[in-house]
Amino acid sequence: MVRFCILVSVVLVSAYGSENDLLLPTLPRPRYGQYSAVASPRGNRIVGGFEIDITDAPHQVSLQSRGSHICGGSIISPNWVLTAAHCTDGASVSNLRVRVGSTKHASGGEVVAISRIVQHPQFSYSTIDYDYSLLQLAKSLSLSNSSQVIALPEQNEPVPDGTLCEVSGWGNTQSITQSRDKLRAAYVPSYNQAQCNKAYNMYGGVTDRMICAGFQQGGKDACQGDSGGPLVANGKLVGVVSWGLGCAQPNYPGVYSRVAAARDWIRSNSGV
Repeated sequence: MVRFCILVSVVLVSAYGSENDLLLPTLPRPRYGQYSAVASPRGNRIVGGFEIDITDAPHQVSLQSRGSHICGGSIISPNWVLTAAHCTDGASVSNLRVRVGSTKHASGGEVVAISRIVQHPQFSYSTIDYDYSLLQLAKSLSLSNSSQVIALPEQNEPVPDGTLCEVSGWGNTQSITQSRDKLRAAYVPSYNQAQCNKAYNMYGGVTDRMICAGFQQGGKDACQGDSGGPLVANGKLVGVVSWGLGCAQPNYPGVYSRVAAARDWIRSNSGV
C-alpha cells in the first residue's frame, strides 16, 4: 500500500507541477520485511563491500536471538554493547546473546549472555528516532586482538561532511555468490545533513539524533541484517546502523543513529 502511495505521488507531481505545489503525505518509517522500494530498517547486507577479519573490526559483535544472528552491535566497554533499539524492542534478555571475537556470526569466538537491556526511553518504532539500546553483559569480556572496545565521541561532537567512515556487519550482498557468513565492511563518506533531510522529506526527514552516510550515486551501503552495527570514523563509533530506503540507492544514503547525540545518555546509564 505504501509503495502504491509513492507511485500516486509521482503521478500527481507530474500532472500538477512541483512537490511545492502539493501537500504530499508523510510516508511511514521503515518496517522489517517491506519491499525494497520502501524505507526499511537495516537488517541483512553490506552492499558494495569486502570481507574483513574480526581483527580489522574487533569492536563488532553479532546480536543473536535463540541462536540466530539478528543484528550487529559494538563493544563500548568490557561490560557493555551498544546496538539499535529497534533490534531489542520487545525482546527478553533470556533470548538474547552476543557473539564476540569471531569473523563468522554462526561460529567461533565467545557467546556471552545479556543481563540487562537499557533501551532509550524516547525510542519510537514509528519514527526510528532515539534508536539506541545498551546491552549489559552477564560477564566482563576478556579483551584481545579480536575483541576490543571502540572509542566514543564526546556529546554533540560533529562529523564533518565527507568524512570517510567504515560500516561493517554480516548478511547478504548484491551477489548471491558472496557469503553472508563472514564479516564484511564498506567505506562510505558522511553525508550533508540538510541534503539527507531533503532526500527523506517524504518519510519525515532526519532528526538531530541521526547521521547519514553514503555516496550520492549509491553503490555502497549497509542494509537489512546489519542493523545495530557500527559506523566508525577516525577510530570512534559515530553511528549505529538504523534505517534507509532500499540498499545503496542513488540519492538515498544510509541513516544511522548519531552516537554523539546520545553520549550523555550512554554515560549516565552505563558509566562508559
